[in-house]
Amino acid sequence: MQTPPPSVRTVSIPFSDLKERDRDLSGKIEEGLGPNGLGIISIADVPGFPLLRKALLRLAPRIADLPEDVKKGLEDTDSRYNFGWSHGKEKLDSGKFDTFKGSFYANPILDVPITDDVLVRRYPSYCRPNIWPTGHLPELEIAFKALGKLMLEVGLMLAHHCDRYVMQQGVGLYDGEILELTIANSRCHKGRLLYYFPRQFSNQKEGGSVSSWCGWHTDHGSLTGLTCALFTRNSVEIPCPDSAAGLYIKTRDGHVVKVTFEEDELAYQIGETTEILSRGRLCATPHCVQAPRSENASHVDRSTFAMFMQPDWDEKLKFPSEIPYHQELIPPNGTLTFGEYSERLVNKYYQGKT
Repeated sequence: MQTPPPSVRTVSIPFSDLKERDRDLSGKIEEGLGPNGLGIISIADVPGFPLLRKALLRLAPRIADLPEDVKKGLEDTDSRYNFGWSHGKEKLDSGKFDTFKGSFYANPILDVPITDDVLVRRYPSYCRPNIWPTGHLPELEIAFKALGKLMLEVGLMLAHHCDRYVMQQGVGLYDGEILELTIANSRCHKGRLLYYFPRQFSNQKEGGSVSSWCGWHTDHGSLTGLTCALFTRNSVEIPCPDSAAGLYIKTRDGHVVKVTFEEDELAYQIGETTEILSRGRLCATPHCVQAPRSENASHVDRSTFAMFMQPDWDEKLKFPSEIPYHQELIPPNGTLTFGEYSERLVNKYYQGKT
């Protein structure tokens, strides 16, 4: 019988330390996010977070249970399903369309990022307006924005300490590539409320894979905030029914580990853009999600929320000669705006063409 991957606790920083801009957190940043880290770190004791987390995650099954015609009206094909409801539109590592989870996307900071029609057509994944189910689930907008804004505020604090760490490494950052300012000045932030449908595991061929609920990938933005998942069975909240289920990360030397953090902690992962622009001082997080597969895991669903903090669509990214990601899409020593870079990736992962 194959030995299960080891379980590793995230490096954790108390919120009281994080909010002190002059506090030296370089050791924690390096341990969690540096070249030998897992690319993930958690923040403990964030005021207000536990209540905001539950308020939003409890709405995920309710979105998925809306009538099909209502969900159809929440789809935004012009954004390639990067606003509103999305289910079965995304391709991940298997090359198949992902039908295991549904997502609701919105910008929790700006309902209308910009009104310039040219830019809206050029960068529809970021510039189109939010779509809310106001008539069917009005509480979603309130809960989504409240949690998203808090995760951005805490993410900016973490980004400040990441910048201090990178500068201590002697990396000359180009103007505009400092993580905190890049995130603070962006209109591109995107929240994603995820709902993983219950699985009938006896019929699933991929039940033994650690990527059975979400395939291996790295996020392409700057910084991703992540909540601990909420599990329910028949609308009743339960503990995770399988200790092997959850978030898995690939280490720098190619090993796979299960990563855990406390329910009331906020986790943050590094995206590809930050790894590239920090010249590898901060490392992106290859990760996947394993579904529960124990005998008592039938009819169990999972809800979680990710907050993608990323550069503005017109932020110029100066890429080094050696690119660790998507080499076929990026010119060596070239410059792309974040909008151009992400457009190429969206074309890679989603059905349809620009």
